Amino acid sequence: MTSATSLFSPVEADLRLLTENLKQLVGARHPILYAAAEHLFGAGGKRLRPAIVFLLSRATMPNQEITAKHRRLAEITEMIHTASLVHDDVIDEAELRRGVPTVHSSFGNRVAVLAGDFLFAQSSWYLANLDNLAVVKLLSEVIMDLAEGEIQQGLNRFDASLSIEAYLEKSYYKTASLIANSSKAAGLLSGVPAEQAQHLYSYGRHIGLAFQIVDDILDFTGSSEALGKPAGSDLKSGNLTAPALYALEEKPYLEKLIEREFAHEGDLEQALALIEDSRGIERSRELAAHHAQQAVQHLSDLSPSESRQALIELADYVLSRLY
Repeated sequence: MTSATSLFSPVEADLRLLTENLKQLVGARHPILYAAAEHLFGAGGKRLRPAIVFLLSRATMPNQEITAKHRRLAEITEMIHTASLVHDDVIDEAELRRGVPTVHSSFGNRVAVLAGDFLFAQSSWYLANLDNLAVVKLLSEVIMDLAEGEIQQGLNRFDASLSIEAYLEKSYYKTASLIANSSKAAGLLSGVPAEQAQHLYSYGRHIGLAFQIVDDILDFTGSSEALGKPAGSDLKSGNLTAPALYALEEKPYLEKLIEREFAHEGDLEQALALIEDSRGIERSRELAAHHAQQAVQHLSDLSPSESRQALIELADYVLSRLY
């Protein structure tokens, strides 16, 4: 299986610089926020979102060096993503993220909420300083979408009548919007035509959806060690994802367990067994593969390059996390 590290080798130096810059951007003025930022940016995430921004920046500027604005866009993208994770962890009362204690479990809820707000505010400030209205609009929309996704998820807890379409819409808001809009923004900073910028948006949208669906499958099939959080935690909290929604079509009793919010002893274990015994996981894999294939089709008008190849292979990498 290809690792994210080898996949991102065309932009390895860009990502190293990004990590250094992120710590400096947060600045040492607020020691507690700086400690939180060090904790976040040092937690060794995959850096998937900035890597896509860098790869698309290089793929759309084939014989030129990428600009300082491309680099700043990648930093803003990671800041927005990190801010949303900090807030998500507070809402979900999660103790671990990538196997590392979350900001609120290390520093308390107040600092975590403020750290998230601070990162959103910082990213907005750096965004405005790009002096590119189209890019500002794209990434401002992402910040709205993240909140919309979180609200939808909160309102739909334990709702067994949720449709796959509604699930995909929420997944777009929570995950794919940032990847789609920052992909398009990278193209706009490179000066690509409007039609091509739209293809980059579609690439990011489909990759983002595939990534989220795979994450949701892993919540059922991964080990707690690999996930960095307890397995089955989405279902337990009432967040119904593709495997559960597909399983509901085959296993009517699952609806009863969900609607009573796993109140009786053994309910959650029974629900997990019903999902495992259905085609829910298999159909979710097919859905993820569909979106990964769709993503690749939107790269056809980019000229061949190492970065374009990495973007194509990324679609396989996203799916390979399941095996």
